[in-house]
Formats: sequence, structure tokens, C-alpha cells
Amino acid sequence: MNRKKAESVESKRIKELPVYIFHDINTRKLKLRREGVDVIDFGMGNPDRPAPKPVIDKLIEVALDSKAHRYSASKGISHLRREICGWYDRRFGVKLDPEEEAVVCIGSKEGISHLALAVFDKGDNVLVPNPTYPSHLYSTVIAGAKICDMPLTKENGFIPDFAKIDCRSPRKPKAMILCYPNNPTAQVVDLDFFKEAVKFAKKNNLFIIHDLAYSELCFDGYRAPSFLQVPGAKDVGVEFYSLSKTYNMAGWRVGFAVGNKNVIGALTKLKSYYDYGMFTPIQVASITALKLEQRYIDEVAAAYCRRRDVMVSGLNRIGWNVENPKATMYIWAEIPEKFRAMGSVKFSVHLLEKAGVAVSPGAGFGKYGEGYVRIALVENEQRIRQAVKSIRSIMQNA
Repeated sequence: MNRKKAESVESKRIKELPVYIFHDINTRKLKLRREGVDVIDFGMGNPDRPAPKPVIDKLIEVALDSKAHRYSASKGISHLRREICGWYDRRFGVKLDPEEEAVVCIGSKEGISHLALAVFDKGDNVLVPNPTYPSHLYSTVIAGAKICDMPLTKENGFIPDFAKIDCRSPRKPKAMILCYPNNPTAQVVDLDFFKEAVKFAKKNNLFIIHDLAYSELCFDGYRAPSFLQVPGAKDVGVEFYSLSKTYNMAGWRVGFAVGNKNVIGALTKLKSYYDYGMFTPIQVASITALKLEQRYIDEVAAAYCRRRDVMVSGLNRIGWNVENPKATMYIWAEIPEKFRAMGSVKFSVHLLEKAGVAVSPGAGFGKYGEGYVRIALVENEQRIRQAVKSIRSIMQNA
């Protein structure tokens, strides 16, 4: 097939997707590594530690059962759905029906993307934070819906101001996407924010999709609430949770959605056409993860807290003033004044090529992310100190 014909096979929805802004930096990063450069990579939120040993042991145990290698269930095995609901009850005091209000996803990214296809039609308006995790944005775009930005800025504390959202247009928003603790800004909220969100959703007849991927990575006494803790929340929305960050199981691809039975039903129906669910041993091992003692979760959160402290104190010491986040595995860092004119993409390239340090440009998360970079705490303390030392050299020579 010649190049022209190869290009023509793309669907309209794929052709209309913008160029992935991280592509250039990822290409440069790979090139430097091939040249022998030791790149310290804070770009992707990819946990660097293994899953807990009991979880790995259970995976191995079940994988040795020949029956476990058959097709699974697209909505997730019943035992895992029951355990998911049990975890929500223990952690948040939220009661859920494992048959109608819970579905297992092949990671929350798959779940959110398929949910968009299940509930959005071409031309639907969807309120999406800006900046936001790219899948929140592109899953909506691929489904054919129209994005309505909810700016997250320093001025509004990186929290959407519902009073400034206009829902009086002829095509009112059908849904709103939220994510707290937030990726990429690391901002947190309390339960009162979700009460306001539920009130807003009911008033404007829209539903909420909340991404709770970082609920257990909290520091300094902060404890993240669930959107579903609000009375009436199940009437207007669903929540996604992932085992990726809490249990260092990113590559296992285990997530789930819980909440409103009609929305869960739509996702479950679509998934029945797309997949047979994840490998059964992974699902059984996920049950083990959800039953683990709290100390396993505390150890993961403590590791990120130590890394946060080293990174924040180190950057502030060399003149790059950054905030101390209360949750997530990220630091949302405003570009230092002397480099601000570069913009986030050029500054990220500058850090990579001059200091051997990779970060994610804020513009990659939306136009309101410009002026910032996201730093993922996925290297150990020694490597973080090494990175700070390298960054200091370019700060001094600017």
C-alpha cells in the first residue's frame, strides 16, 4: 500500500485528532537514551515499584489453574465486583449493588473511553476541566461530543467555579467530568465541593463522571472523599477507581466504575460487544489487593510523600518555587520566571536536553496548562536529588 492510500484509511474521527503534544519530547527522550544519556524521567505517571507480594503470589497461584485461562466476563467476575463494593463500603461508607452499580474495566482509561462511546452522541456538549488528564478530553472528542472548557487556574485554585458555567445555551451540557485529587494539578477538594457538584448536576439535568484514581495517595493528614458519599450522588453520576497507583499495578490494567445504574448499564452493554474482560488470574489477584491490610497502602503513600518532600524542598532551594501538594504523585510546577517566555513545551525540551530531566509540558493537558510543567514522582529520592542538582546548573546559567 502506498503512502497516500495508507493515509486515506484513517477514519474522520482519527484524522481530526490533534498531534499528541508529548510525541516530540518522547522522541527526543528516546534519542538521548540511545546516545547513552542518563535521562531522569518524571514525565509519565508510571509507578516504579512492584505490586505487593501477596498480589503477585495470588496471580501466580491462579495462573497455574488451567481453567483460569478461558474467557472471562466483560463486566468482571462476580467475586471481584462484590469486593469492589465491599471496599467502597469500608473506605467511604457507600453502599453499592455489585450487579447493577459496578463494572470492572481494563484500567480506568479504557473504562472512561468506552463510557464516552456509550453515553455521548455527536454534538453533545460535555464540561471538561482544562487542564485535564488527556483521556478525559480525547475520549470525549473521539465519541463526537463537543468540549466545553472548565478552566482550572491559579486564580480559582484549580477548582471549577460552577457559578461561571453557563448552561442556558440551546444545547445544554449532557455531562461533566471531574477528577479530584486532580491530575495534573494535584489539587484536592473536600466533600462540600462534591455536594455543590451534585446540586449543580441536578439543577442542570446533567450527569457527572468522576475519576478517583489518586484517592489513597494523600499526605499531611488529608483524606480524599468520594463523590458518591454525597446523598443523591448516585442519581447523577458514576465514579472511576483504579488499582494502578494505589497498589503499583499500572501494567495490570485494573479499574472499575461504580454508581448510577443506568450509566453503569450503558458501559456494561458496550463492553459486552468490545471485550471478554481481563485475564481471570489478574481479577482474582485484584480481589487480594482490595483485601490487603492498610499498611500496604500506607507504605505506597509514604514513599510518594518522601519523594514529594525531597523534590519540593530541593526545587525551592535552587530558586524554583513550587507548591507542596497534599495528594497524588505529581507536582504542578509553574515555570520559573526566567524561563516563562519559552512556554511549557520548549522549557520541557530545554530541561531534557540541558539537564537530562524529563517532565510533561502543561500545554499537553490543555491550553490552561500553559505556563506549568507536571513532575511525576516516579524516581527514588537519590535520583530526585540528582535531578535537582542538574536543574540547578541551568538555573544558574540562565
